[in-house]
Formats: sequence, C-alpha cells, structure tokens
Amino acid sequence: MTDLGHHLEFASFPEPKSTPPTYALDRAMQSERWGYDLVAIQDHPYQGGYLDTITLMSWVAAKTDRIRVVSNVLNMALRSPVIVAKTAATLDLLSDGRFELGLGAGFFWDAIESVGGRRLKPAQATTALEEAIDIIRGAWNAHDPAPLDYSGATHSVAGMQRGPSPSHPLPIWIGALKPRMLGLVGRKADGWTASLGQNQSRSEWQAATRLIDEAATEVGRAPAEIRRMAAIVGAFGSSSSFLEGSPAQWVDQLLPSVIEDGVGTFLLATDDRPTLERFAAEVIPGLRLAVDHERRRTGSK
Repeated sequence: MTDLGHHLEFASFPEPKSTPPTYALDRAMQSERWGYDLVAIQDHPYQGGYLDTITLMSWVAAKTDRIRVVSNVLNMALRSPVIVAKTAATLDLLSDGRFELGLGAGFFWDAIESVGGRRLKPAQATTALEEAIDIIRGAWNAHDPAPLDYSGATHSVAGMQRGPSPSHPLPIWIGALKPRMLGLVGRKADGWTASLGQNQSRSEWQAATRLIDEAATEVGRAPAEIRRMAAIVGAFGSSSSFLEGSPAQWVDQLLPSVIEDGVGTFLLATDDRPTLERFAAEVIPGLRLAVDHERRRTGSK
C-alpha cells in the first residue's frame, strides 16, 4: 500500500447525547473554531439518550459556516433509501455543499429489532446496503428525465420521480470491517471509515485496504478514488504506546498511516475538550507539515 495523495483532513466526533441538548452542537461549533475540517455524527436510533442524527446534523449545518458535516454512519437497517436520498440532497443544498453521507448496513441487531427493524444476515445486510446506494444515487440524478425503477431483494422503487440533486458530487462513505462489506466499499463507495488502533490494528487496517483496492480494481476503479477515514482514540501523556505520548509523538505515529497506508482523514473519537483543542493546535499542523515534507522527499508531491 502507498500514499494515495489525498489532502489531509481531520474530523471531530461529538456524542449526540440529549442532555444537555446543545452538547454536540457546542462541540461542533468549537471544532469549526479550532480548525477541524469535518464533524462526524453517529447514528443509533434505538439509543434513548441520543438525539435524532439527521435533525442534529441539520442544526449543526445551520449553526456553522465552514466545517463539513458527515453522518458516521446512518443505520440503513432502519432508514428508507428514498428518504435518505432526499434528506442528504436537501442538507447539501441548504449548507452550500457542506454535507457528506456516511452509511452502514447495521450492526446491533438486537437493538435494531427492538425498534421495529428486521434482523438481516450479513450477506443480506450487505446486499440491502448496495441496493440502497444504487437507489440513492439514482434519486440524485435529477437530470435524467426517466422515472427511477429499481427492483432489489430488500429495496425497490417503481416509477419514482428523481430529485433533487445535491449541490456538489456528494460523497458516500461506508463504515465497514468484514470482507463482504469491504468489497462493497471498493465497488461503490467514495470513502471508507473504520477504526485504527483500538478495534483494528494497523496490520488489520492494511489487510482491509488490500481487499478494498482489489475490489475497486476489479470494476475498473483506481484505489485513490476512495478516501480512507481512520477513527483514532488517544490521550496526551508520556507513554511510548500508540497515541499516549506527546503531540510530536502522535505525529510520528500517525505519519506512516498516511504515507504507507493511504489514510486521508483522521477522526478523533473523543469528547475531551483539552484533547480536541491540543490535537487541533499541535498535531494537525505538525502532521500536515510532516506529510508535505515526506511527499516532497519522495517526489510524490
């Protein structure tokens, strides 16, 4: 695996808890002031203590000016692809192109069933997500005068009126860990989001990346068409362990993931304000400088 050459970006990940109701909004607005590129909002509709993700993302987009908003990731086991398509396009249009759509096939199936969702086997869930992506992209293609017809195992539309189109080529991210889902990322996604260091080691990340690249190549896509977002967890300190030392040590430890493993976006999965602020002030500029230096040294920039 090599550097994919993507412009380096950084995301915050505020918990969408309902008490106080402005908690995630405040963190998103702070993230914009600190210089983060994106704010990512998780989606767990069965979690009683969380706000509705789509409503929260709308509020965040309305209350910010620069930062982009991404769902990380919408639970498509509980959401209609037609409604998601219209919601995403609407958010993108109203925010002047500051929305990105992250999708997941579903994971916590007991919780999904508890709110009326249908339990799917892994292969069924992957197929259902692929069908949803096809319908979403078809719905966005408002320039096609023909109604949208699509018949799938889980999702179907018949004679659907297309539109609206987003204001820009709206990226679709997929959260994925298993081979079947990674293949879908390679075939259909604009971005891949997964953890690095906590639930997935660097070697596991590299193995997953190879599966994505192979699937992309098989359908005639270049691996660089797919941006990679790594969710990281850490705490500044004096340890030599991964992301437990100084900001300079964080830079050194994250640099290979960009230069060797193709990571283009880092999502800092914490709500700790001092950590978020220090990461923005010291790690983000330090890592950008290190990546630029390494790309110039190797002639990749």
